[in-house]
Amino acid sequence: MSCPIEAKLVEMGLALPPSAPSRALFLPGKITGNLLFLSGQICEWEGVPQYFGPVPEVFDMAEGQAAARMCALNLLFCIKQLAGSLDAVAEVVRLGGFVAAPPEFGEGPMIVNGASQLLIDLYGDRGRHARTAVNVSSLPANALVEVDAVIELR
Repeated sequence: MSCPIEAKLVEMGLALPPSAPSRALFLPGKITGNLLFLSGQICEWEGVPQYFGPVPEVFDMAEGQAAARMCALNLLFCIKQLAGSLDAVAEVVRLGGFVAAPPEFGEGPMIVNGASQLLIDLYGDRGRHARTAVNVSSLPANALVEVDAVIELR
């Protein structure tokens, strides 16, 4: 395996997507100093959305968290692409999570926990981060979840 973090990901039964194509005119991320600002990633696999919003009236939280975890896997793909290795991560500084949901849905942060938990499981204390999780009326491609991040690099 190319790096310990990728090996850990495989042990968890997960894999990076083969690609994470952009939907518009933006970079997947930008490095300034030792910070990597990652653009938002939706719950898609190789450009094909997998989970759709808004949150339905009868909702499976595990499915919502799986959607957020998929966003995090896309973010990890971008980290590897831009920094050269998942081991280049010194700290996960911040996540921003967006959930397509009606105004009365108060569990958006629980959905975004799917992304947070993956990063904590992979990086331990270095994966703990500040976070915002908000509900929005819609997301690109009618996605259920979008997550962005700020990463400190080694």
